Amino acid sequence: MTDKICIRDLTVRNIIGVDAWERSKRQPIIINLTVYTSVSAAGDTDHLPYSIHYGVLCKTVEAHSEKSEFRSVEALADSIARVTIRKCHAPKITVRIDKPRALLHAASAGVEITRSRSDYSEEELQDAVPCPIRFKQEDIIFVKDLRLSCIIGVNPWEREEEQVVVVNLKIYPGLDPTPDRKADYVSSTHNYRTIVRTITKYIEASSYKTVEAFVTSVARIAIEKCHVSKITVKVEKPSAIIFAGSAGVEITRDKEFFAKSAAHRAHVRSTSSVPASLETRADSQIPTRGPVPAHLTHVVYLALGSNMGDSAANITNALRLLEQDDNVRVVDTSFLYETPPMYVKDQPPFLNAACKVKTDLAPLDLLKKIKEIEAGMGRDFGTIRNGPRPIDMDILLYDSIEYHDEVLTIPHVAMQEREFVLRPLCDIAKDVEHPKLYRHISQLLSQLLLKQSESNEDTGTIHKSVNLRRKIVHWDAKTLIMGILNTTPDSFSDGGNYSTAEAAALRAQQLVDDGADIVDIGGMSTRPNALEISEEEEIRRVIPVIQLLRARGFDTPISVDTFRASVADKAIEAGADLINDVSAGERDPAMYSVMAKWNVPVCLMHMRGDSKTMTSKTDYGKNDDVIGELSKELDKSIQKAITAGVHRWNIITDPGIGFAKNAQQNLQILKRLPEMTRESKNPLVGYPCLVGPSRKKFIGDLTQQPDATKRTWGTAAACTASIAGGASIIRVHDVKEIRDVVKVSDAIWRVRA
Repeated sequence: MTDKICIRDLTVRNIIGVDAWERSKRQPIIINLTVYTSVSAAGDTDHLPYSIHYGVLCKTVEAHSEKSEFRSVEALADSIARVTIRKCHAPKITVRIDKPRALLHAASAGVEITRSRSDYSEEELQDAVPCPIRFKQEDIIFVKDLRLSCIIGVNPWEREEEQVVVVNLKIYPGLDPTPDRKADYVSSTHNYRTIVRTITKYIEASSYKTVEAFVTSVARIAIEKCHVSKITVKVEKPSAIIFAGSAGVEITRDKEFFAKSAAHRAHVRSTSSVPASLETRADSQIPTRGPVPAHLTHVVYLALGSNMGDSAANITNALRLLEQDDNVRVVDTSFLYETPPMYVKDQPPFLNAACKVKTDLAPLDLLKKIKEIEAGMGRDFGTIRNGPRPIDMDILLYDSIEYHDEVLTIPHVAMQEREFVLRPLCDIAKDVEHPKLYRHISQLLSQLLLKQSESNEDTGTIHKSVNLRRKIVHWDAKTLIMGILNTTPDSFSDGGNYSTAEAAALRAQQLVDDGADIVDIGGMSTRPNALEISEEEEIRRVIPVIQLLRARGFDTPISVDTFRASVADKAIEAGADLINDVSAGERDPAMYSVMAKWNVPVCLMHMRGDSKTMTSKTDYGKNDDVIGELSKELDKSIQKAITAGVHRWNIITDPGIGFAKNAQQNLQILKRLPEMTRESKNPLVGYPCLVGPSRKKFIGDLTQQPDATKRTWGTAAACTASIAGGASIIRVHDVKEIRDVVKVSDAIWRVRA
């Protein structure tokens, strides 16, 4: 019989994590230890040396943890196991590490491992050689008390409002068929942040009637999207029963269970009321926004900022929470900016934005709601003022009122001295007047920038940014290259070359190897007079390619080239990161809702008509002002997208070279592109711009080259003109050749702040 010596909830401080803010100072870590040994001799003699002294065990672990630094909780747990085996002569030990507040909406996350002396070589025990992480079957990575909001329940009132569910996860990394991991490395497959982020993205955009469906979906997402081998999911509904703390369901699923998906789903559909697969549910649950309710009469501008965790997701989630009740509607958002910290310099940069809302709440009631959101997202109001925070929301302007008491001042007392406030606010309120300073917001920004330039003070650089596949991309850093991947048999220059998923996946990797920053996958040709295929056929051509790429660990951002909402919806669900709509949302009325649902970057391209009619729609007025007219038309599409809930910081424009434009109009776009990207009077100024001149017919006409595949040099000239005109993304077939063109053009023309 094996006895146990236990230490429960030992709190130590350790530098642990991969983010810069996690490595700035020591964080509390909770350790639970179970040593498996025999205490018989000590029990018979009442003599402690015959056992392992738990005081010595505690001090050994505490001393080791306090002086060490790790990137992963797995490495810390393994290190503790080795030191207790070596110094305390523990024959076998279970180590559980809890990292409180590792995730914004979970109590903790961590790891539990069991190790014996036989699991290590003598050199590894003595730290003479690096010790890789070898997961065993009983090891788990866990997420404790993750709180998500979703529609769940069969009662009518439960279908109207989201409610909180509590999710607990146990992942079994020891079952993954992978070799030993190098020491202190965070694997994406076992990264609890990645897993939770993926699960949250899908779950909060869906609705369920039963907890059974909910818990099955969580397990399916973890296995099919995050590629874990086995997972235990426990879901509890705190509001389910009045006289009980909660009610819920716990299941354990593995890859083999879902490998029989066709038979399993057919059985579920025929024998229970569980909804169909996640893919079907996503189609039927595209949220739509109605008009702003008439009772929301007050116009308020808010500032938002974050520099802890996934800052972009924090800002987005704060806006979602702001709209949870019927008394606030977000009607516009600014672009997104990465800004240097202003008051407390020793902290990570912030992401900042501004939003315009309509509300029926009085100022103090709105402030109360904001503070509740901040607290719920993990902001600690007892820490250093102006220090790091997961979310910060300030009321800047409320109608045109002036208000002051001990907790709130309107207009915000310091907004005129903060570029990180004025710059995003200027995106949505440049002509709004400050009620005390009697200056428009654009004037306040100009005054501040002038003051900063005259003082020669180094205030750091502010970057307009976008969140692209969980990475913050600065639009002013470089021109991005979007590589074209057509899975069509009839595209004008490469039709039929990549019509199988395997061929397309190989081509995608080649594009990245050649220098592509984004791979744009399209399943239907939009060349003049092309035949339009069915939605089902377009999905069949596109989705398997995305799924295959993500299954192989392809981590480059993927764009889906489609004007159909259902194709875009399934593509993002499969792993795409950007929607590239040649119709700017005009061909499919549901497209804007899909864009808003997934909260991903979207490219809105100017086009008139369809593939059969666009060549007859090239009349841009008596002055042939193609830039002026397309800017007006594209701005209308942008406003529709914003009204539907698409955030401004996710919108990219495309003038649509070759779509409802003749050869001279295409050249006019390239020549006058600076008017669209830089002139303050143009409605499209400020939006990142994508230009796609690659191999187009007007280049062939100019170079007398009928073979589209031989138009690379003409394409290079058009790309150079595009970059000179302010393009942020170039969409091309010949990535390898254009890569050098972009590098040199950037060095000449791209303005760096």
